[in-house]
Amino acid sequence: MKKFLISLLLAMPLLATAQDNTWERIETEPVEKDNPDAKYLAENAIPVIDGKVCFETTIEAPGKSASEIYSILHKQLEKMTKEPNQIENSIVAVKDSAKHALGAVFHEWLVFKSTALSLDRTQFNYQILVECSKGKANVRLTRITYDYDTDRDPLHYAAEEWITDKYAVNKAHTKLYPISGKFRRKTIDRKDFIFNKFNTLLNEKK
Repeated sequence: MKKFLISLLLAMPLLATAQDNTWERIETEPVEKDNPDAKYLAENAIPVIDGKVCFETTIEAPGKSASEIYSILHKQLEKMTKEPNQIENSIVAVKDSAKHALGAVFHEWLVFKSTALSLDRTQFNYQILVECSKGKANVRLTRITYDYDTDRDPLHYAAEEWITDKYAVNKAHTKLYPISGKFRRKTIDRKDFIFNKFNTLLNEKK
């Protein structure tokens, strides 16, 4: 028994040393996880022009005339009015081939979540205005409103009082609010899809 105790006492410094060599470990800086909402929190993610939410872009189309650009985007806007997500009364209302200008009104579904038991969506209303010139097109998506929960307790929101920073982002500007935030995400995603589609069509190789 005495020999066992002596052996245990002799081993204790070794055990302590083995447990305390933190300096031998490779030090690594903590890795910050990317914020999945970074795109939607970015500065000017929701641009406001003259008091109205207005997404605007200029799409370059080298080598194409104003008439060619007008024709391509006119065809695409007409196609959009007939897509499955459209509700009713979506129409290309302005078709000025002389000035190469287009104006369309859309009423469509934006789906937040769809399962076998529930469907969370909103009616998304907006206008697209297009001005075509040689080698480029100026595109605006504006006059945005939403009609939510239309089957039960209809709620109407204007983008200016729903998806802007004041209404959709916390004060620290680190996260989106749960309800208005989902509208902001889907609106930006839809805008990006439309603008990217226009860019692809205007720059397709023949």
